[in-house]
Amino acid sequence: MEVVLAVADAGGFTAAARRLHVVQSAVSGTVRSLERELGTPLFVRTTHRVALTPAGEAFVPAARAALRAAELAREAVDAARGELRGRVTVGTMQGVWAGLHHALAALRAQHPNVVVHLRQAAVADIRQALREGTVDLAVVALDRQQQRGLTTRLLSREEMVLVASPERDLGAHAPEGTIDPEAIARLPLVDFTPGWAIRDAVDRAFRAAGVDRTTTFEVNDIVAASELVRNDLGVCVMPRSIADRFPDLTTYRFARHAPTWKVMVVHPPGRPPAAVAALLRHIG
Repeated sequence: MEVVLAVADAGGFTAAARRLHVVQSAVSGTVRSLERELGTPLFVRTTHRVALTPAGEAFVPAARAALRAAELAREAVDAARGELRGRVTVGTMQGVWAGLHHALAALRAQHPNVVVHLRQAAVADIRQALREGTVDLAVVALDRQQQRGLTTRLLSREEMVLVASPERDLGAHAPEGTIDPEAIARLPLVDFTPGWAIRDAVDRAFRAAGVDRTTTFEVNDIVAASELVRNDLGVCVMPRSIADRFPDLTTYRFARHAPTWKVMVVHPPGRPPAAVAALLRHIG
């Protein structure tokens, strides 16, 4: 099962062999042996690519669950012996790292044998990973619909602000440091890609204000967005906690319909494994 997952995740037998530190023939032989046992191919092999068959698509999530169950069984035995071990996969998104590293440091100090894997992705991908079981917990911003079927705990709530270069004089548009959505829509905008929590919140706010806007630049990185703003190529809407990381840029509050986001710790329902529970105790 581990070999099949490696091929599926890496996208090929050669890449999987590198990941597993074995020769490619060992990977191919293991997969062929399992396919004979199952009586059906798991992969479609062509000259240029390897893809899962329908049977493979069904096998992969079941294999992940089985391997995770075996891992949890080992963790339960270790916990009974007074040793907390195991692996915790944490999903997060750009912009929320500041509060998370304190919890990770505390976990590391208390339980040095717990291994933490950090997975940074768009909020929609993290939500799906939580459902599939490939992420144990996440620190993300979810809207009400995205929270369904998950256990959540609110960590913070904040308004977003407009960030601009000091060279861009918005005085006429932003009296007393506030600016209307209509005025923002007339400026060149740096937006984050759809699926980002920031982008989703901004989209909702402009819809609520009844204002259409046009994206000039679309990025998937906060630093890239700040560089575009710093060079006066556009303005960007982001949470204040993120904007505060760029003190050389100028911030403006929304006069109305300010986008907001709620950052929360999220995990699947039910009693979490011991290592996950230990990290949850340190978050917040």
